[in-house]
Amino acid sequence: MPSLAPGRIDSKSSFLLLALLVLGAKAGAAENAAIPAPTETGRAAVETSPQLTLQPSTAKPGDPVLVTVRGVTAPPTGTLAGRALRFFPWGDGYLAVTGLPVELTPGAAQVTAMGPVTPGAPQVELTGTLDVVEPGYPSRELRVAGKYVKPPAAVRKRMAADRRAFAEAFAQPFTPPHFAQNFAWPRQDRITAPFGDRRTFNGKLSSQHFGVDIDGDPGTPVQAANDGTVVMARNNYAAGNTVLVHHGAGLYTAYFHLSRIGVKLGETVKQGQELGRVGSTGRVTGPHLHWGVKVDGLWVDGESLLKMDFFPHLPESVARGGTTTRLDTP
Repeated sequence: MPSLAPGRIDSKSSFLLLALLVLGAKAGAAENAAIPAPTETGRAAVETSPQLTLQPSTAKPGDPVLVTVRGVTAPPTGTLAGRALRFFPWGDGYLAVTGLPVELTPGAAQVTAMGPVTPGAPQVELTGTLDVVEPGYPSRELRVAGKYVKPPAAVRKRMAADRRAFAEAFAQPFTPPHFAQNFAWPRQDRITAPFGDRRTFNGKLSSQHFGVDIDGDPGTPVQAANDGTVVMARNNYAAGNTVLVHHGAGLYTAYFHLSRIGVKLGETVKQGQELGRVGSTGRVTGPHLHWGVKVDGLWVDGESLLKMDFFPHLPESVARGGTTTRLDTP
């Protein structure tokens, strides 16, 4: 083989080098063609594939639950533990706010949702499960005035009127949420009785506590837990001076035993606005605020509501195509 001067390539070497370069280019092109770059259409298809999100992924009887569906083009229908869900547009999908009955047996609660992926197309079904755990609600005995345990006939008539007033207040038309932030405590103080306490009054009458009792000196302010509309500002026999606020989406907060009421029926209120003052009106053993939360016709745990994010960045539990995967929150 003839020697070559530095920096020079003869014609045969040039031909061989060129052939190698061409073959290498073809092989590289074939390799690249086997892994096409993602297109905008492909990305959109992944992002809009139907999915069902549960918040939280584990709950106890008496907890509120958020069910979100994305990737459908119309409000879906669905159920959780056999109860119908009411969806409304929310962000890039649809949201339903619901709750678990306190009587629900712990175990796997089934959730389903159906909706069309494209207008006029057949509906797709998404399914998943919510892990329902033992609530561990405590029991306690309370001593109250005899008239509250066995009220006379005249008082029973007043209590019937109270029940009608509550039913009317809780019968607001279904609307999307009236708020743009998560819920906050109506006041900060020691919790004297949590949600779900099983109670015996004077050893004769048993009931369950459907609220959170928050300690407080008489006359200290009570604030709205979120934006909404006042649908009750009234004195009731057992609940005393009462304010009910409707927040939309079938969600209400209740404020019982107030010493005075500071808002009017029909008034629009903002989160943190004063609704009244702590008191001891109605059936109570001392001054405190009974704070209740009602959603979709069920009283639920207000402490659990405060942990919920109505504006999440990452879901806790996602069901895709009939299966469920768990995701960690940031």
